[in-house]
Amino acid sequence: SLQPLGPTPLCFGRRPVFAVACASAAGFPRAATMSANIVVPSDITILENKLAVGQRRMRLFERLGLLGMAPVFHLHYSKMDKGDRRAVLTKKFDANDSSPEADIVRRRQESIRKEVVSTNFMWGTAGTMTGLTWWSFRRYNYQSRLVALPFIFYGGTFVGRVIGDICTGRNAEFARDRFLASLPAKVYFAPSSD
Repeated sequence: SLQPLGPTPLCFGRRPVFAVACASAAGFPRAATMSANIVVPSDITILENKLAVGQRRMRLFERLGLLGMAPVFHLHYSKMDKGDRRAVLTKKFDANDSSPEADIVRRRQESIRKEVVSTNFMWGTAGTMTGLTWWSFRRYNYQSRLVALPFIFYGGTFVGRVIGDICTGRNAEFARDRFLASLPAKVYFAPSSD
């Protein structure tokens, strides 16, 4: 039989969710402290929320690019998911602010925008290459088409990433900007050792 140990606060997206941790009454002793992790906003997210002056409207290719991104399973909260990218792209920052902090958040937003828009090129190139392969095999039977299509589609995603990086200017951005875009929006709470 399972006995609840009590609610453990977790944060998924913007809404706190309470998960109930259960332990077997037969074998596991009850711990004095819970081993659950609390998810909190990272430093860069706090800085973005502090410097935001309003809502920015997302463009069409940004919305489509977010639709084409795969979901993320957060085991360590070391990556950004679609919701985190959307939250960064919908913030509006003051263009006249010349502080270093404002420069950091604007560069991060621009790098995330390039990453999201280049996803459209990846899927578009893969789909185009697959369609052209289907058309060029039109005189063959469907078995020969089905053998070739998955490999062409998979190869097209790599070609599409290169084309997307070139078209959006992502291949020419600094490593610092790409690093800023890869910073996670949420992290596990680590109490200070003071």
